[in-house]
Amino acid sequence: MDRELMAFSYMHSTTLLMIKRANRYFPVIEPILKENGIPDDFKYLMVIENNLNPFARSSAGAAGLWQFMEATGREYGLEVNKNIDERYHVEKATVAACKYLKDAYSRYGDWLTVAASYNAGKGRISSELSKQEVTSAMDLWLVEETVRYMFRIIAAKQFFSDPAKFGFILRADQLYPPIPYEKITVKTSIADLARYAKDKGITYYQLIDANPWLRSTSLENKTGRTYTLHIPTQEGMHYDPNQIPVHNKNWIAP
Repeated sequence: MDRELMAFSYMHSTTLLMIKRANRYFPVIEPILKENGIPDDFKYLMVIENNLNPFARSSAGAAGLWQFMEATGREYGLEVNKNIDERYHVEKATVAACKYLKDAYSRYGDWLTVAASYNAGKGRISSELSKQEVTSAMDLWLVEETVRYMFRIIAAKQFFSDPAKFGFILRADQLYPPIPYEKITVKTSIADLARYAKDKGITYYQLIDANPWLRSTSLENKTGRTYTLHIPTQEGMHYDPNQIPVHNKNWIAP
């Protein structure tokens, strides 16, 4: 535990970025966890998976805030192909993660063991619980990565609950604000997303930044599915730095 707290305390640039990003993504993630009956603390699992980078992709191919592999993403209802990759869809990937976590809890009945299975896989954790004759992953002898994973989640909760205790104090205007957007339902293909964005008064960059699950310059939609695009509003792109909404007052100086 001491090791993980020191890691949060002394990786300054990464830690600062996580606090800044949390102000944007926690308000989106927390209601979805609550609606699906998942403990709020699992947002910290998401934190340690990717440092709250929605564009994160591991060397093994895991992607998005919840770091789903392609097969696992599809198993839990995400569309994953060269044109669309919903592992990068913040809301849909969070719902998929909730399904995984509930499945694991129905097997183990222990949330820390569920967390361990998110890192090592349900097959490995179930096998080790049986071999070592214990009921919780906290009592298992596991590879270092998985052992650290469980303690890193607990350390993240401590850190985010009171970052000033560890020497991190920010101003409200240093936090990343949520970006207000208009939701537009699309049921057809879009041949040119850059032209589509321009017609909506934004750039292609802004469109992809708000919808990172779009993985090409077009939306093919060969099967006639319904998608919801987030179109940033002009107000949302021009925040008054003195009026940044603060999700957690503990993150900023009094």
